[in-house]
Amino acid sequence: MEIGKVPNNMLEEIIFGKLKHNRIEVLLRPKIGEDCCAIDFGDNICVISSDPITGTVNEVGRLAVHVSCNDIASCGAEPVGIISTVLLPAGTTEKELDTLVSQMSEAAAELNVEIIGGHTEITTAVNRVVVTSTVLGKIKKDKLVTSSGARPGDSIILTKWAGLEGTAIIAREKEPELIGQIGKEAVDKAKDLINSISVVKEGLIAAEFGATAMHDVTEGGVLGALWEMAKASDVGIMVYEDKIPIKEETLSIAQYFGIDPLKLISSGCMLIACKDGGELVKKLENSGIKATIIGKATEEKKCLLVAKEGTHEIHQPDPDELYKVV
Repeated sequence: MEIGKVPNNMLEEIIFGKLKHNRIEVLLRPKIGEDCCAIDFGDNICVISSDPITGTVNEVGRLAVHVSCNDIASCGAEPVGIISTVLLPAGTTEKELDTLVSQMSEAAAELNVEIIGGHTEITTAVNRVVVTSTVLGKIKKDKLVTSSGARPGDSIILTKWAGLEGTAIIAREKEPELIGQIGKEAVDKAKDLINSISVVKEGLIAAEFGATAMHDVTEGGVLGALWEMAKASDVGIMVYEDKIPIKEETLSIAQYFGIDPLKLISSGCMLIACKDGGELVKKLENSGIKATIIGKATEEKKCLLVAKEGTHEIHQPDPDELYKVV
């Protein structure tokens, strides 16, 4: 199998197909495009998600907190607690562990999330740091948002910029090489995108507004997330390439490494479907969050990208472009 997330068809055939025992308390179960489960606890729902950080050795602690909390936010839930398993390769120093935990602690404080437990060990099973975090969130029963609620006619909104996380990771992993190609100023701007990695704020705003569906943009990039939302919602989606916001530094890095920024891991971006896209964009912009209507959900069950050279169908995502570089 190729490096990266297991392909969606394999998830459905080999994994999801074997998960046959259900409980009535579980409201949201594994499916393509859904990154969380939801459990009924009476008036409140507990939303849970788990994610590993495997694609970088820089800012691992920060990413481990934000990426998992982003999944929770895509359901409109407030992250409450985080449990992390930290696997360290042989030779890891106390200073490196201290830096990792400090990053996690700072990120958790930013989001008002408590680190409530976990496991830490040094092992020969890994050759670099791997952190897997499970986040628990809460939401009122009538406020839960999923990836599967988009309906024909809904606006499709993207927050921030495509390729955000991948740009920050590549800039940190390949800094000396990139400085020689695109200059220190551009590299510094790219590295600083790590500070825009959270989508918790926009998730809570969009849920309160009445978003019909949300999906945080991770591996597979914007195009992968669009395909997953369309599949989860059983609708079509049409988006316009010239409306998808991309930072200049992302374009420069993508051009240098020969990768597609629309297929680059993009934590920090949220896809939102809603009936009144213009009004939600105003609310997000008034809260300091860049938001752009990039298209709409359609009756025709195809996921389409309208570009200058023509209209292309968006297919099931391939392994992320990040793995071509790092």
